[in-house]
Amino acid sequence: MSVLTTNISQTNSIRPGDVEALLAPLGLTISPRESSDFHTLLATAHDCAENVLALPDYQPVSNQRKYPRENVRRCGPDEQVLGQAWATKFLIRGNPDGGPLAGKSVSLKDVIAVAGVPQFQGSDITPAWTPITDATVVTRILEAGGTIVGTSTCENYCHSTSSFTSAQGTVENPHATGYSAGGSTSGGAALVTAGLVDITIGGDQGGSIRVPAALCGSALQQSSGRLNGFKIGILKEGFEHTLVDPGVKTLVLSATRKFADLGATVEEVSLPDHLHGPALWTILARIAGTQTLLGQNTGRRILCMTEAEQNRLPWTNQGFQKAFPSTKNAIINGLYLMSRFPNIYGKALNVGRQVSDKYQELFQKFDALVMPTTPVVAPRHGSRGLPLESLQPSMGMTINTAVFNVTGHPAMSIPIGFAPAKDHERVMLPVGMQIVGGLWQEEKVLRVGHGWESHYDWRKVQ
Repeated sequence: MSVLTTNISQTNSIRPGDVEALLAPLGLTISPRESSDFHTLLATAHDCAENVLALPDYQPVSNQRKYPRENVRRCGPDEQVLGQAWATKFLIRGNPDGGPLAGKSVSLKDVIAVAGVPQFQGSDITPAWTPITDATVVTRILEAGGTIVGTSTCENYCHSTSSFTSAQGTVENPHATGYSAGGSTSGGAALVTAGLVDITIGGDQGGSIRVPAALCGSALQQSSGRLNGFKIGILKEGFEHTLVDPGVKTLVLSATRKFADLGATVEEVSLPDHLHGPALWTILARIAGTQTLLGQNTGRRILCMTEAEQNRLPWTNQGFQKAFPSTKNAIINGLYLMSRFPNIYGKALNVGRQVSDKYQELFQKFDALVMPTTPVVAPRHGSRGLPLESLQPSMGMTINTAVFNVTGHPAMSIPIGFAPAKDHERVMLPVGMQIVGGLWQEEKVLRVGHGWESHYDWRKVQ
């Protein structure tokens, strides 16, 4: 590592003792003889930071001449559906020359940047911020001819698999009011399941697409297709967790047997390391998530939404008090893990890679693995009470999904029938089956899902 200069600007704010104050919380010291030199070196780093802040930012310019944003607005009560499924309504017409998405309406999770459209991210910790550029996926949708009609509500900072945590309001399950639509892509799942948009775009860091897809019953468009020559593995550990409801287990097992009727070979398979997934995900997500929340994430050469960071940082106690318990918990956990277990992130990455390799060994023998997406059907909405009370409806929801965010394997959920709600046997709610494929084998995952849905009507299965 080199040092650029030892010249210090006249306006530099570094003072004697600042170096020692930085090291003190870590229990580290420098000798008095070193203090002056390290003061100079810290001051030069401060000048570098000031110089970078003074530079103009550099972000892609969205093509708003070709794709103007029309009638951007918060939804009033007369426009809202399924509780508060919409975050912001607007219209961006797709490529006038058409494309594969021509004629399709699209909603975006309210964490996907659309230039000129306020973004809430499910929170009210700070006012909504307005991106100045479009996310790449937005550009691709428009170029493909899709019409974007709004952003959908997401859960509070994406930190929940429930659908009552967003500061913008509760999202209702399309099959039963009062029950969770899942999260954190709650609004999008509800909208696409109800047929109010053709396509919705979300994000999944632990199950945030697959959980709402399972709870709402989001499905692929049907097409004919058999699975001759395919080999499907029924993952034993995905069914045997104590949290898996017996009704969900029975229904998913019944659905897996139907693959044989489509020409596939179906066998039970075991991978005990699957059960390590939730703990590995917790370590990785808490540490990386906290660094992101605190503006300390590094190591990726990506486009950064600096206006969003400026809006959110630094944290204030007032903002922290307004945060949903899941966000507070993520920060508390992350700070503790980084302090108490400074080497655990690397260990979790290594073990996660080992689990990924073991899955890859299975995918040398099987085209896909199947298991329940969630252990239960949609629960009742929770309440905004004390932390444990607020988090209870989300607990255990990602026992089968989070591991594949650690390993990187493609996975999707399809609905395969209905099971009764835990608190009301007459309320029937969707059950999801998760289909997982080998690395870069998304096409096989889609083929397996299409094959099942083209021959069986999940709406008639109970």
